[in-house]
Amino acid sequence: MFLRGIVTIIGGMLAMLPDIDFTAQCEVMMYKYFFKRFFDIFFSLMGIVVTAIPMLIIAIAIKIDSKGPVIFKQERIGKKGKVFRILKFRSMCVGAEHQGSGVYSGKGDKRITKVGGFLRKTSLDEFPQLFSVGDMSFIGPRPPLTYHPWPLEQYTEEQKRMFEVRPGITGWAQVNGRKDVEWNKRIKLNVWYVDNVSVWLDIKILFKTVYKVFSNADNENTGATVISLPTDNVSEGKSQDSIAEEPTISENNVDSSENV
Repeated sequence: MFLRGIVTIIGGMLAMLPDIDFTAQCEVMMYKYFFKRFFDIFFSLMGIVVTAIPMLIIAIAIKIDSKGPVIFKQERIGKKGKVFRILKFRSMCVGAEHQGSGVYSGKGDKRITKVGGFLRKTSLDEFPQLFSVGDMSFIGPRPPLTYHPWPLEQYTEEQKRMFEVRPGITGWAQVNGRKDVEWNKRIKLNVWYVDNVSVWLDIKILFKTVYKVFSNADNENTGATVISLPTDNVSEGKSQDSIAEEPTISENNVDSSENV
């Protein structure tokens, strides 16, 4: 009688729960926390093998074209706010961040090498990121710089949710505007991805990325990449005037490190 009563109570509680497709949720969880990582490692190894010769040719072309290292390393913010180094083929002259407009590159920037211009246009400078899959994923939010669009501590709690997953070589924001997306909107797209990760969404992003690369769509900044800082800055005691005085990026200044 006692056990039957407990079963009855539990049954009644379950009946009160909303109708949830637990099978679908389990499939999403399995992909998000297991199969997605397996595919990242497997395809990164395959990618390294397939692109080994093209990467060697690119490396030789860079060395012939200009002085300096073949690989450009840069600190980015990854999963859970961890800082890691992203790898790219160098597309600008050595010390470019200390010349001209600094870390920003505009159209026709003379600091971009001849080979670098081709690499940026075709996104071939991204190939070395295959070696960064330890900190990254194939699909996920693109990792921002440690200082751009703003330092980690200035992200709102909602915006920080984009760091709940590993950053990606390509992502939802990249196939929905790529460089032509202001950072506040870009982060919203990244957070949306975190909430909707699935194998079918990743496949969709992958195919749209291929289209974007081959068509060279949205591969040039046409507007300001940062219009305003997160609204939480105001609630934390900063006035609108003080926020307005903080540096933002104008239409003619393009973050030279953002190529995808």
